[in-house]
Amino acid sequence: MTVTSNRRTDPPRHRSGGAAHGNRGAPRDRRRRRGRRRGRGIRSALLVTLALLVLAAGGAGWLYLKLDGDISTFDSGGLSDHRPDAGSSKGENVLVIGSDTRTGGNNALGGGDKDDVGRSDTAFLLHVYADHRHAIAVSIPRDTLVTIPPCQLPDGTWTKARPDTMFNAAYSVGQTPKGNPACTQNTVEQLTGLRVDHTVVVDFKGFADLTDVVGGVKVCLPQDVYENDLDPHLTAPGKLLFHKGEQTVSGQRALDYVRIRHGIGDGSDIGRIKRQQAFVASLLKEVKSKGLTPTRLLPLADAATKSLTVDPGLGSADKLISFVMTLKDIDLHNTKFVTLPWRYEGSRVAIVQPDADALWAALRSDRTIDGENAGGKKTGNAGSGAAASPTPVSGAGIDVAVYNGTAVPGLAARAAAELTGDGFTVTGTATAAGQDHTTTLVEYGPGLEDRARTVARAFPGAELRPVTGSGISVVLGQTYADSPAPGASASPAAVPSEVADGARSADDNPCSNLTYG
Repeated sequence: MTVTSNRRTDPPRHRSGGAAHGNRGAPRDRRRRRGRRRGRGIRSALLVTLALLVLAAGGAGWLYLKLDGDISTFDSGGLSDHRPDAGSSKGENVLVIGSDTRTGGNNALGGGDKDDVGRSDTAFLLHVYADHRHAIAVSIPRDTLVTIPPCQLPDGTWTKARPDTMFNAAYSVGQTPKGNPACTQNTVEQLTGLRVDHTVVVDFKGFADLTDVVGGVKVCLPQDVYENDLDPHLTAPGKLLFHKGEQTVSGQRALDYVRIRHGIGDGSDIGRIKRQQAFVASLLKEVKSKGLTPTRLLPLADAATKSLTVDPGLGSADKLISFVMTLKDIDLHNTKFVTLPWRYEGSRVAIVQPDADALWAALRSDRTIDGENAGGKKTGNAGSGAAASPTPVSGAGIDVAVYNGTAVPGLAARAAAELTGDGFTVTGTATAAGQDHTTTLVEYGPGLEDRARTVARAFPGAELRPVTGSGISVVLGQTYADSPAPGASASPAAVPSEVADGARSADDNPCSNLTYG
């Protein structure tokens, strides 16, 4: 940062001829000299103060430059071309990925080979409500069976969709040590129907450094924890790592705490997720207690950015800190942690429907855990934030074929019934070649663009695409699947009670709900 000095050079003073007046001028000259000395003293103090301010500003500028140099971004070219509409949610959605990559010295903290493939150890989608006073973090179990959509490989080619695949496999697509954040983002967008505004990847080292900077984080354990609880391959308990009850951890000890899975609670990944939620809640409480100001944020940012990988939208210090500052008014009690509705399917985790879809619908409509409307104008997004009423469509004389581009059964029949009710002639329904479409597509042949636009009006947010074939077809996307069906209750979307009942607030006591282990 360049600092321009506005220091003024005063013109020389004109001395009066005191000697011509004899001794009568001496006291007045002495008073004038004393005044000048006082003036010089005041100016000196101001100059010292100014110098300190310049140094402080220069230091902040230097730190900003340093932060810029530390921030890594991933290639946005790996993001899907079929993303949810930017207006799919009035709030903002941030995907946070905890990576167990071993590069950059992380193997010293997490073990393993530094050239090993990067993996996603934990992930949650943070929804910041449009009122910027509420937030909810939805954890996605790493063993959840999902459809991983086409993702870009290091050589620029794209994979095919992979149904019934563990969620954390998306981060390893391409088999590189740094992982594939874009693929995980694509997977989350397809899973939720929500557009991810930002993605942040935090590795072992960044996590440990953060806890050091805040002076430690309070945690609570229901029992003593030994070395073999962290590493079940050990044949003996080993040394005591954590004693039972509340304690403060930082650095390596904090990392050990959130990684413990075996020998505590039920030993499951779900139990570890609950423990990680409690830890992040405690970390937020610690940060908020010290004040979310730029002065406090700079040291935190300095620690975090060394081991952060972010999307290009957060790829500079001012963007990153400006975004964090928009979160300063979120109340701890209004910051909730929940887990995607799940059930065991063998050794894997299956998504429970319709609870999961109801959760995503609640986030889209900015409904909180308690059913409160936390909507409002999204930053940089025109409009009142209220959902637009559908415009009546007349499809008389227009033929259209309907294809289900999702894994949701019965969707094509539902759309066909709606189109028929609007006067369209549906020539047939079928399953699309791929079931990984996020946004609904309206494809049309030569000379049919005007009619295709009429069809698109029946599917808000649909994209138009010209094709070489004849006729008009609709390929339904997840956004349509998540929209309410005709005749459905017009009551506001609500988080399912099973999800809400298991929520944790950021201001909860760390020793509450110790069943998470």
